[in-house]
Amino acid sequence: MIEIWSYLRQGELLWLTATLIAYLCGDRLFALSGRNPLVNPVAIAILLLGATLILSGTSYETYFEGAQFVHFMLGPATVALAVPLWSNRARVRRVLLPMGAALLVGSSVAMGSALAMGMALGLDRTELVSLAAKSATAPVAIGITEELGGAPTLTAVLVILTGIVGAVVVTPLLTFARMTDWRARGFAVGVAAHGIGTARAFQVNETAGTFSGIGMGVNAVLTAILAPIVVRLFL
Repeated sequence: MIEIWSYLRQGELLWLTATLIAYLCGDRLFALSGRNPLVNPVAIAILLLGATLILSGTSYETYFEGAQFVHFMLGPATVALAVPLWSNRARVRRVLLPMGAALLVGSSVAMGSALAMGMALGLDRTELVSLAAKSATAPVAIGITEELGGAPTLTAVLVILTGIVGAVVVTPLLTFARMTDWRARGFAVGVAAHGIGTARAFQVNETAGTFSGIGMGVNAVLTAILAPIVVRLFL
């Protein structure tokens, strides 16, 4: 059995399959919980995969060789964010000015507050740069961090944590704030919590999910433009 396992864990399809199974398990638990935001399927999948890698003695490099197709699909998925923006262009045109203002404020505050707290906690330059783009979608955030000289792996972790926390707190927080416009709710989630938050927004309301996807897409573009400027101002 040890020899069989040693052979199997080197196979590319094994870890791609394990990734999909881990997410399906997380999604199933999420459904059984009545879609409680605390039972986040992405967080569950990460815990299951992490435990599997540790218990099996498998390195991350070996895992990534098998699961890199998921990583590759982040690119097309990011480009596909243009679809909801184009499909809802008439609705977006009507609220273009408030959306633009909200985007500028939300993106700037996300980066500025993260850098300010990081500096207060004594983080070094590499860690601060890695923190700046945490609210952008993963492929864009990683690209920004690479260009600015940060640690892309750390950025990837921070992006995922930001999305998970956003997905958990978004509904109770916006309900507490008495925000009833689903366009505004969705757009705020997309700007702050990218893809994972957008998935949660779609579960709550289709309009919120649509505008969350739009917020996620345009925030990725704006973050790529503003991040070098904001980082330079702080550092």
